[in-house]
Amino acid sequence: MKKTLVIIPAFNEAGNIGRTVREVLAVVVPDTKITALVIDDGSSDNTAVLAHQAGACVVPLPFNLGIGGAVQAGYRYADEHGFDIAVQVDGDGQHDVSYLGQLLRPVIDGNVDMAIGTRFLSSQNGFRSTALRRVGIRFFTALIRLITGFTATDPTSGFRACGRRLIRLFASYYPSDFPEPEALVVARRLGARIVDVPVVMRPRIAGKSSIGRLKSPYYMLKVTTAILLHLLKKRKAYGIWE
Repeated sequence: MKKTLVIIPAFNEAGNIGRTVREVLAVVVPDTKITALVIDDGSSDNTAVLAHQAGACVVPLPFNLGIGGAVQAGYRYADEHGFDIAVQVDGDGQHDVSYLGQLLRPVIDGNVDMAIGTRFLSSQNGFRSTALRRVGIRFFTALIRLITGFTATDPTSGFRACGRRLIRLFASYYPSDFPEPEALVVARRLGARIVDVPVVMRPRIAGKSSIGRLKSPYYMLKVTTAILLHLLKKRKAYGIWE
């Protein structure tokens, strides 16, 4: 039986968090015991209360750390409590957790260190982001392939599952802002086995994304710079990898 922690970072997601937690806890995956953990990233609404009422464990952060800090807090919790697998699920309800079993299977079987849910390989129609963001996704796919040799079809996807080795690594080191493409590069540089898994995603129902149209150029520049800087780092700079 694999102990699996579903990490749900949330900032002012009162309109989505209860439904997200309930959906996670309703999933049944063979050989797996699922725990939902909401990292309340300094919300000013009642995100934490609603998450707890829905059945999640809740870690309230004293102030807003951003997505990277919130997710790393989840990985630290997973490491300290001996979880075998950690799954990232956004608190806005866009990730369809009915695909959780497919995402977990290659990690449970020990075939990979990370499985990434990609919206671009599924034969079913679903939310595939805006046209502007798809341009950015294609750019990061090409950049990551150039640097690591791995073709990530959805490198910005926050719907991903990691095994024990990456839990220990990300508990020690995790990128801060817009971390998904950068974390993928870190994992690949250390030799992690990664696979894309087809999933379907949904549009956000309530609230709004932290990356608006005006932030998109900043996002691309910052993440590109961060990824390129990793070429200057030595492997030991990332912390634990066994």
